[in-house]
Parts: sequence; C-alpha cells; structure tokens
Amino acid sequence: MCLAFVGGEMKIVDMSHDLSMLTPFWAGNPEFNFTILKRNNTAGGFWYESNAFQTAEHGGTHLDSPSHFYQGSWRTQDIPIKNLFGPGVVINVTDKVLTNPDYRVKTSDLTHWEANYGRIPRNAVVIMNSGWQYKFPNKNSVFNTSDAEDPSTYHFPGWHEKAVQWLVDNRKVNIIGVDTPSTDYGQSKLFPVHVILGRHQISGLENVANLDNVPTHGAIIYAPVVKLYDGSGGPARVFATYDDAAVVCSASRTSLGISFVLLLQCVIFLVG
Repeated sequence: MCLAFVGGEMKIVDMSHDLSMLTPFWAGNPEFNFTILKRNNTAGGFWYESNAFQTAEHGGTHLDSPSHFYQGSWRTQDIPIKNLFGPGVVINVTDKVLTNPDYRVKTSDLTHWEANYGRIPRNAVVIMNSGWQYKFPNKNSVFNTSDAEDPSTYHFPGWHEKAVQWLVDNRKVNIIGVDTPSTDYGQSKLFPVHVILGRHQISGLENVANLDNVPTHGAIIYAPVVKLYDGSGGPARVFATYDDAAVVCSASRTSLGISFVLLLQCVIFLVG
C-alpha cells in the first residue's frame, strides 16, 4: 500500500549505457563498429549527418529474447509490446557482492524484498542491483578478469536458478534483469537462468545502468528493444518513470502504521 500525495513530479531515469566503440562484449563476439558516412555542410547550404554501425545483439545494455537459449521461443519481433515494461522491482545485493563477486540472487532476497514492500507486482520487471554498473566500460573490470578473452575466468554476480524458478512458479513477471553482462553469474557453464527464462517466454535484461537512481519499488521500467526481425535479442534504451510523491510509500508495515497514525492525528487536530 502507498500513501500518494498530490503534486508530485514525474521523474525519468535513463538506465542504459552508451553503445560505442568502448562497449565491452563477451569473448567471441565482434566488436562494435561505427562509421561516419556524412558529417558536413552540403552544396545546398545545410548541415547533414549520416552514420553506419554494426553490433552483436548481446552487448551493452540489451534485451535477451526468450529464443536466445531456448529453441522455439519468441524471437525479438515476437515479444508482445506489453511484455517490454512493468512495475519495477529492484533487488539490492550490493553489500553481499562486496565480499562475494560470484553472488547469485537467492529466493530469500526476493522474500526479504516482499517483507518490506509487499508482494512483487504482476508483470514486474525485476532487476538485480549489485553495484556493477560503475565498472563500465572497462572490459576487464566488467568481466572481473585479467583475461577478458577467456570466459572461464569471468567472476561477476547474477541470478540463482532457484530464485528465478521461484518467480516463475509463484509470481508472473515480464523481465528479469541485471547490471552485469549476464543473468547467469560469471562462472556459469550451462546458463540455467537463461534456459529457464527462455522456456517460460521471459526476457532477460543485461548491463542495466543507473539503478541507484531508480526507486526500489514504485517505478515503471521500460525496455524498448530494437525490433530486429529473427533476432535473439538486441540493444535497448531502458528507462524508468516514477512520481516522486507517489513513491512516498511505506517501506514496511511498521512505517505504514506510523504514517497512518500521523495522518489520523492530523485529521483529529483539524476536526478538533
């Protein structure tokens, strides 16, 4: 429950890293390429710019389509537009990642969130905030290795498959995301999270930015991926919107009770 107040200002948070020549890609993928075709004054007297770029689907801030790791599931153009946004649920595990870069979000992290903010909303976009966003775009830092060309050396946090399966079985979510290069943690060999997401037509969102500027709850998160025909994913300009007044909600039943008591006292005072 929330105590919404009139007069709030709508906030917008850009949750995407720049897609550029500096963008780190998983080993084996081609690097991003950007070519300036035209950038000059024309004979007609007006300025004209045009460029060409080439990118692998799965680099930078991007969406994994369900087909990425599950044959027969939705490819990028198949994902319903209603599945590309939803109530934001930010699971903060920064303190746990400080001592364990291989940390995986657990079911207990989800139930702890619900104990504070209520049941995870239907069609939610659930994103891990590990603090990894600040490592971009340094490739060795992003993959947490001295050899970014060897995936067996990668160490970064992600989701535990049991937590993802719990969401599948008990909550209906549209997207599961991370601020790291993969929804599976860096040392994963079989990528079970990707497989579960694909099997259940849930998209994955990777390399998300600016999560510290997004409310833990109360925002709407959008992931408008490029509608690439036959694609297994693609770049996305992810963003969140929220009303800074409406997000003045209880962080727990206790704080809600205090807010209600204060509100009741105000009403009694005005009536008296």
